Amino acid sequence: MSLYAWLMLASLTGPLALSFDQKVAFYKHWKGLFIGIAINALLFISWDSWFVKQGVWGFNPDYVWATRWARLPIEEWSFFVVVPYASVFIYACSNAYFPSLKKSSTSIKYWNWVVIVALLFALPFFVDRLYTLVNFVLAILLLSYLTFVVKPVWMRSFWIAYFIHLIPFILINGILTGAVTSSPVVWYSGHEIIGIRFITIPIEDFVYALTGLLLPIYIMEKIQAKA
Repeated sequence: MSLYAWLMLASLTGPLALSFDQKVAFYKHWKGLFIGIAINALLFISWDSWFVKQGVWGFNPDYVWATRWARLPIEEWSFFVVVPYASVFIYACSNAYFPSLKKSSTSIKYWNWVVIVALLFALPFFVDRLYTLVNFVLAILLLSYLTFVVKPVWMRSFWIAYFIHLIPFILINGILTGAVTSSPVVWYSGHEIIGIRFITIPIEDFVYALTGLLLPIYIMEKIQAKA
């Protein structure tokens, strides 16, 4: 298997095996979760394919299979199922073991404002960087909609899961961006990103991780609330 495929398999194995744990019972969330993952994948695969066409990023053939669908290797398609699944699993675990976290909090509302304002402040300086622009705009729109319109009680639980999930995120994304290989599995055009990196990870990826986790959680929670 390719390096990218091994990373996806490793990312999925633990969360999938523990999905039937009695306390977390993650399998009970599958209906809403997979609808959320499907919508999330539809958005980001379209974005991903377009970015490859525009030369924003690409994939090193030494570390991925040759087969491409919509310009993307098979491993990249699996990314948009595996990573949201594993990430939302962390959210479910935090809710199961610390149920008091899933309550509204005024401080979290202010934290949302801080993130939105920070992204709005940075945006005008990087409108010529395609990945930065699209990434920041999507995060601002989603976070603003949830903060000012939906006002969900689970935002505190989301933020805790987000910061916890950064641990495996940094590990996996670090490998993908070249932390342990002679060249990155996924390369980025220096003209389309700010250029600030954490280890080898472009800073924009941390904003993408926010949107990529928040959207499927919102859809999952909305479907479960209706049920």
